[in-house]
Amino acid sequence: MAPDRETATRERPQTGATAAGRPRAPRLDQPRPPRRRIVPEWDPEAFGRLSERIARFLGTGRFIVWMTVVIIAWVVWNIAAPRHLRFDPYPFIFLTLMLSLQASYAAPLILLAQNRQDDRDRVNLEQDRKQNERSIADTEYLTREVAALRMGLGEVATRDWIRSELQDLVKELEERRRHDGHAVIPAERAERSPGRDADDR
Repeated sequence: MAPDRETATRERPQTGATAAGRPRAPRLDQPRPPRRRIVPEWDPEAFGRLSERIARFLGTGRFIVWMTVVIIAWVVWNIAAPRHLRFDPYPFIFLTLMLSLQASYAAPLILLAQNRQDDRDRVNLEQDRKQNERSIADTEYLTREVAALRMGLGEVATRDWIRSELQDLVKELEERRRHDGHAVIPAERAERSPGRDADDR
């Protein structure tokens, strides 16, 4: 019973002054009906790809060879064929018209393909510029990190420094051996003089 009551309230026409003066607004919970268009619709991306294929073919040697063969066959047929089979006699007006038509279509297609290529190049250049900016930022960061590591390593004992200290210690032990006549190890020397260690404590 409840759904019938709701549909009845929805379908009930509005009465009073508000119903007469206010136009009916489109419902927001439903999509708009499609508009009728006089101009036919087409996919610009598909048309652009087709124009690029045509422009790419027009820029090849195959197209020039085929166009030359067609023109030569056209001229030879209209000169050597019997008079009643010729469809474009000597001034070749129809051939000129066809070549003009081909050129008038080829130029916009080539321009469209060039515009699409320019758009792609612009996007690629923008991406390359952003990539270069990221690379420069990463390089600067790594440079700062390497400089900080070098500054930190300046305070750390390196292998060369330890080696030089050990060499100095060995030289000092050799000099003591020469003076005393026998080797004296610092640990044995500390054991021989316990009073001195006690005094140092």
